[in-house]
Amino acid sequence: MFNQPQPVSPSTAQDYLAWEVEQEGKHEYYYGEIFAMGGASRRHVTVALNVAADLNEQLAGSPCRAYMADMMVEAVADEVYYYPDVFVTCDPTDHRADRFMRSPVLVVEVLSPSTEAYDRGEKFAKYRLISSLREYVLIDPERLTVEAYRRTGEGVWTLRDVPNGEPLYLDGLKLEIAWQRMFRNVAE
Repeated sequence: MFNQPQPVSPSTAQDYLAWEVEQEGKHEYYYGEIFAMGGASRRHVTVALNVAADLNEQLAGSPCRAYMADMMVEAVADEVYYYPDVFVTCDPTDHRADRFMRSPVLVVEVLSPSTEAYDRGEKFAKYRLISSLREYVLIDPERLTVEAYRRTGEGVWTLRDVPNGEPLYLDGLKLEIAWQRMFRNVAE
């Protein structure tokens, strides 16, 4: 999903946002560079949909909403824009946004071989700069594993490996997603 910079790149974030509307595919923006997003595997898409659907159902009636795939998050103001696989925001301003949101409380990335190192490293480093973000979850659809990073009250990020078969508890949202629900239809 994370490829080489495109040969012709808009020069500013505003140029990128205007340019991106006209594109057939999706592209992420990183400090002036444009990166094409590749297609995802069936397992990847299945896990993302499972998580988004479960969050959408559980958040009904709350001020929080789940978004996926085609909605961007501004990780660094006017510098970095990502397309998370799934994220949740409780900010009313975000709910009115058309292109990108600024205040996610949860970001979920479904790993793929081509993006795993980036999702764990540089992307997570940029997400940690978002003051509203409380949880960052990495799901591996091939190994059927889940890692949940949480920001403590002191601003320290802690890791919890979710044991096979155990639910993913999202402390910030006070809800959980069953392990079987996350990986439903993945092995077929």
